[in-house]
Amino acid sequence: MTFVESIGWKINHTDAWRAVSGRVRGSCPTAIILYSPRVENVVTMIRTNRYGRAVRRIRRLAPALALALLLGACAGSEEEYVERPVDELYNSAMNQLENGEYVIAAQQFDEVERQHPYSVWATKAQVMAAFANYQSNRYDDAILAAERFIQLHPGHKDTPYAYYLIAISYYEQIADVGRDQKLTQLALNALDEVVRRYPNSEYARDARLKIDLTQDHLAGKEMRIGRYYLRQGHYVAAINRFRTVVENYQTTSHVPEALHRLTEAYLELGVVDEAQAAAAVLGFNFPGSEWYLDSYALLTGKNLRPEANESSWIVRAWDNVF
Repeated sequence: MTFVESIGWKINHTDAWRAVSGRVRGSCPTAIILYSPRVENVVTMIRTNRYGRAVRRIRRLAPALALALLLGACAGSEEEYVERPVDELYNSAMNQLENGEYVIAAQQFDEVERQHPYSVWATKAQVMAAFANYQSNRYDDAILAAERFIQLHPGHKDTPYAYYLIAISYYEQIADVGRDQKLTQLALNALDEVVRRYPNSEYARDARLKIDLTQDHLAGKEMRIGRYYLRQGHYVAAINRFRTVVENYQTTSHVPEALHRLTEAYLELGVVDEAQAAAAVLGFNFPGSEWYLDSYALLTGKNLRPEANESSWIVRAWDNVF
């Protein structure tokens, strides 16, 4: 790994071309490097599709470019630093927040901390910056700001809210069940953390509701995959998905269908006792469900009846919950 790669610096074709085509001006070290003949050669290679040679040349130039970047940008491109009183900065940020200018508000809250790091308002500005980022749907920035606040102020009165802000930032990014559910799991973990740490708080009450909805979403994902396997005739794979729903998401709305699908899949495999057990649990807990009527019809069509088998994993899993 080169020095440039180690500090996270990257260059793309557009940036390289703009740098030597007049978009970067001045006499600072960065401009001198970017206008050098070696960089012009790299750009020529890029424009003529000789990317391999261009990459090798950029690697050789990396230390010099990195040094130039570390020395700083041109003085003419820097914004003038103007120190302002803390109350003026904070009130300005609050005004922007109330006016719906959330991005500007977040920047100004950050400025409060930058200019007055030891002020009591700097602490408040940290959590308000996280909130402003959340309001502007910049969820990653909101999560980072809230996590930083928690690290710096673990015992602060606003720390429960910071945990909650992280949770809802993940929660509002949940995608439909047809897509990857990584963010759904992160949301569930963060919501559980709120309930675990602050069980009697107002945030915990809302978190519990969102936990139920999040679990229902994760169960829906398992059901979607299980149905696909069932249609394809991959009955063992389908059973594993429906079993996950029955064992891990028993309070969700997907359980009746999962039990019916287990009845169906076990009958296809010829595992009659598990099919009967699944239907028996379904009939006992959801007697009026359309899924029970379908399961009952499947069994009676083969001269079978729902029958609870104490050795069945389905019966044991249900007993462990109720």
